[in-house]
Amino acid sequence: MSRRGLRKAGVRTAGVLFLVVMSALVLLSIKIYRKDFVDSVPVTLQADRVGNQLRTGGQVKARGVVVGEIRDVRATPGGAEIDLAMEPGKVSQLPKNVSALLVPKTLFGERYVQLSIPDGPKAGSLSPGDVITQDRSANAIELERVFDNLLPLLKAVQPQKLATTLTTVATALEGRGDQIGDTLATAAAYLKEFNPNLPALNDNIRDLATVSKLYGDIAPDLLDALSASAVTLDTVKEKRAELASVYQQVTSSSQQVTTFLANNRANIIALAADSRAPLEVAAKYSPSFACTLDALAKLKPQMDKVLGAGTDEPGLHAEIVVTQPRGKYVPGKDDPVYDATGEPRCYPSNGLMGQGIAATGEKTAALPGVQGDLGLPNSPQERELISTLVAPSMGVPTAEVPAWGSVLVGPLYRGTEVTLR
Repeated sequence: MSRRGLRKAGVRTAGVLFLVVMSALVLLSIKIYRKDFVDSVPVTLQADRVGNQLRTGGQVKARGVVVGEIRDVRATPGGAEIDLAMEPGKVSQLPKNVSALLVPKTLFGERYVQLSIPDGPKAGSLSPGDVITQDRSANAIELERVFDNLLPLLKAVQPQKLATTLTTVATALEGRGDQIGDTLATAAAYLKEFNPNLPALNDNIRDLATVSKLYGDIAPDLLDALSASAVTLDTVKEKRAELASVYQQVTSSSQQVTTFLANNRANIIALAADSRAPLEVAAKYSPSFACTLDALAKLKPQMDKVLGAGTDEPGLHAEIVVTQPRGKYVPGKDDPVYDATGEPRCYPSNGLMGQGIAATGEKTAALPGVQGDLGLPNSPQERELISTLVAPSMGVPTAEVPAWGSVLVGPLYRGTEVTLR
């Protein structure tokens, strides 16, 4: 073999050796990374499920101390099996009846295996090939459920945005602790005063429900009324020009009335004051107005006859008789005297009677003016006459007869003729 051939063979041999050395170094690195050369105690953890945050190489802790690592995670029909490599120097302190719990390092971090050492009697230490079961206590299940439900929620709200929001809130609240405390204290005082009024608030809400139900019942009628009012409003809209004219006229009239009242207010007040006495007299004698007008109406045929109405000789017809003179008028002797007394009464005109009580017969001094028509039922005149009639039978003076006697006895006497002796 030539020198050149030997040289080529040496180069090829060196290349192969280089590749073998590189492969050995890579394999050694992998072995070292996988800690194949580190002494460990292999145990198996059986879990219902592991989730996506449990990775090979994860930590195994007991009471906060790292005691091993996760070597492999395998899925099984009943859940999952996790190969754990425990440190030989620490495995002697872990009993066989230890249990495991899969918890995350942080809210968003990977999970690790947390070994729970029971408080009761402990079995022997863990040995290679032992099987550890998952902690299924109530607290462990509840904690795992919280983390399982919280993780999807935190993913949905996007942690980076949540962190930004919390930072903004913290910045806004920084330095305002006293104000927030005062606000909370004020709110607590308001609530303390409001609590006694809660029963009244409940009653008001209950009454509001009743009123709302009532409004719901009358809603159809209310809608009908509103529909009907629409016609009226349309009419007002059509007649708005006429209404505007009326308003203007009313305004003008009001101004004129205001001017009149302002100019004549003294006269109006004086007229009202002067009219009071005549009006009081008219009010007193008002019961006699009806029979007076009735008598005047009945007197009309006789006056027509006196004046010759309907005859060929119109004018005043009278029979005049000349008698001896009674002497001249003597002042102080023949002066008229206005000494009439008593209440207003109605007297018959030309023998015509009304519908009241007619009293005839002898007059006595105790019964002044009782002869004639007493006018309206239950009037003061009728009550006076009835009191005069029933007082002797009751054995009491006339003034002590009850005023309501005319209501009971009046219907018996009305339309009859009574003779007083």
